[in-house]
Amino acid sequence: ICSAGADATLAGVIPTPAVAFLTAMLKAEAGIVISASHNPFYDNGIKIFGADGFKLSDEIETRIEKLILSDPVDDQAHPRTGTVSRLDDALQAYRRFLQKNWPTDLSMDGLNLVLDCANGATYKVAPTLFSELGARVRVLGASPDGININADCGSEHPGGLIEQVLATGADAGLAFDGDGDRLIAVDETGEILSGDQILAICARTMQRKGVLDNDVVVSTIMSNLGLGAALKKMQLRHETAAVGDRYVAQKMIAAGAVLGGEDSGHMIFLKDHTTGDGILTALRLLEAMRLENKPLSVLRRIMTVYPQVLINVEVSSKPEIESLPGVMAAIKKVESELGEKGRVLVRYSGTQPLCRVMVEGPDEDSTRQYCIQLSDIIINSIGSEGG
Repeated sequence: ICSAGADATLAGVIPTPAVAFLTAMLKAEAGIVISASHNPFYDNGIKIFGADGFKLSDEIETRIEKLILSDPVDDQAHPRTGTVSRLDDALQAYRRFLQKNWPTDLSMDGLNLVLDCANGATYKVAPTLFSELGARVRVLGASPDGININADCGSEHPGGLIEQVLATGADAGLAFDGDGDRLIAVDETGEILSGDQILAICARTMQRKGVLDNDVVVSTIMSNLGLGAALKKMQLRHETAAVGDRYVAQKMIAAGAVLGGEDSGHMIFLKDHTTGDGILTALRLLEAMRLENKPLSVLRRIMTVYPQVLINVEVSSKPEIESLPGVMAAIKKVESELGEKGRVLVRYSGTQPLCRVMVEGPDEDSTRQYCIQLSDIIINSIGSEGG
């Protein structure tokens, strides 16, 4: 950055949504995060935010990639060398922002929480924040060494969190991913709340508070069929977007929505933030608990989760699914047999050499069989040798 004549401000190890917040607050030209997100450390990549705190469009990211992969930059074109400075209060500024998003007339006193910080970027700010707001906090995954991030912990691996919630009699368990933009929750009985369930709970709370603009909620094509049914029962409009929180945000802006999210745990509260924020989502979920005066095990009943099976197939290449006749024929056959009682979604991972095969159906057994059947066909078509 400095060699190209720009100035760099280092914020240290902080959550991705903190970078988005600081970029807009400091009126910086851009915010850059080095992160593997919810993946293992060796998948580290770069996330970039624009000056407004929103993620970049596909078009701009493609232009940046082409610039990086093209001929080296001419050093003589940038006679000025930029400066480097440190933002020592980055975490404190972000924590103050989060604190302001907790209602002043509500208290967390008496709440017993277990936090799983995924050995990632939330390991300092999350425990401090919830403790300062009055909760009694037990912390897991708060010893990052740069390699153990997301390793058998965090939102992708909630087994340890479930054990601790049950062992300590906690009111809730909150699991973030490595860079802090996702949340998966566990209720007091040890049951997992998916992102879709959290979205439904927050939608009802915002609707009752009168702050759900235009009575519309945005999710992705990966969302469970049960979410649409729950929103319909609440008389809310349901818009869907492509997978990825940037597409959710774009759809939200187009639809005039202030709430959107993904089943994976990305939630966007557009009146409060420009991007998905796991800690902010946790605050909104706990707010719903306090306002409703009900445990999570009761709140999650707002949505019936249809049986859903997801299989990740390692692939050697990523041709258009539509260009694979055998795969398309198998998908259409399963869709025909499911009818209105389920659906099929086959897509590639945006970050890994994987093809995700997702089937929803009327019962667990038939849904799993359909998913295995489709996965086997994809393995035979484009599966990698090690897959």
